[in-house]
Amino acid sequence: MANIRPGDLNQAVAFDIMTSQPDGQGGYNQVPETITTRAHFRFLRGGETVQAARLNGKQPVVATIRRNERTRLIKTDTVMRDTRTGTKYNIRAVVPTDDRKFLEVTAESGVTI
Repeated sequence: MANIRPGDLNQAVAFDIMTSQPDGQGGYNQVPETITTRAHFRFLRGGETVQAARLNGKQPVVATIRRNERTRLIKTDTVMRDTRTGTKYNIRAVVPTDDRKFLEVTAESGVTI
């Protein structure tokens, strides 16, 4: 994506992930954690595949977020939520930008999570 300015990150999103924490007995427990951050949404409108998905009630979106220690934990099994609307997105891909400052999260709403 082209240059992103701080004002472009105008959406509030949360990512629900599972992290491993020591249980005190030499093992680990899976503990839910929520990562909140700001994002820039770019709704996909383009080709035949995207239009077919939209006809089926699915909305593909690319959310650009800042890359940091916490957001690097986001994987394709993570759920992304728009904290303002409550819309849940199933993550399809997480790709760093060329400058490595941001992550582009390709996700889809209207699918089984």
